[in-house]
Amino acid sequence: MRAYLDPPRILLSDIEWTPGTDAGNHGCILLMAFLHPLFAAAFAFAMLVGPNLVAAATGLPLPRYVSLRASEVNVRTGPGVRYPVDWVFQRHGLPVEIVAEFDTWRKIRDTEGTEGWVHQSLLSGKRMLIVTGSATRTLRRKPSATARAIAKAETNVVGRLLECPKKSDWCRVHIGGFEGWMKRAAFWGVYPDELVK
Repeated sequence: MRAYLDPPRILLSDIEWTPGTDAGNHGCILLMAFLHPLFAAAFAFAMLVGPNLVAAATGLPLPRYVSLRASEVNVRTGPGVRYPVDWVFQRHGLPVEIVAEFDTWRKIRDTEGTEGWVHQSLLSGKRMLIVTGSATRTLRRKPSATARAIAKAETNVVGRLLECPKKSDWCRVHIGGFEGWMKRAAFWGVYPDELVK
């Protein structure tokens, strides 16, 4: 099972995992062969839904970013408790991307591209971010590369996404008690031209 662990310090963190099985959706596909054809077709569509579509279950756009509401979230191979747990997130507030919906279940993708199903009650609409890249990222007082640096954040640090003006390279974020501006390219959790208020 993969486990995402809380960072030991606010601005310095790791994501650790224990490799698990790669069962994927094979069990789901086999199960669909025995289900009613209409149900199977609807389920297959929910699993394969593409970008920029509207989810039938919520009417919200797909894909979209959300965050983990709980400190421990079981990620399953299919949309229901009868499906086995593939891995466990153990990091409250971690951003994830919803790529499909089925009833009260959401298929999510993490920053590494791994996908699985979680119950909607374990997700929050609060926008979060995770710092990416191999170098430390700079938090600046204003949205400019020449503005004064107020903090540095290492890879895998999680913070709160506060604001992203449309068509701007910068977003206002809150990381480890510091609030400032960071380039969109420095973190995962927002789309290139997305407006976040």
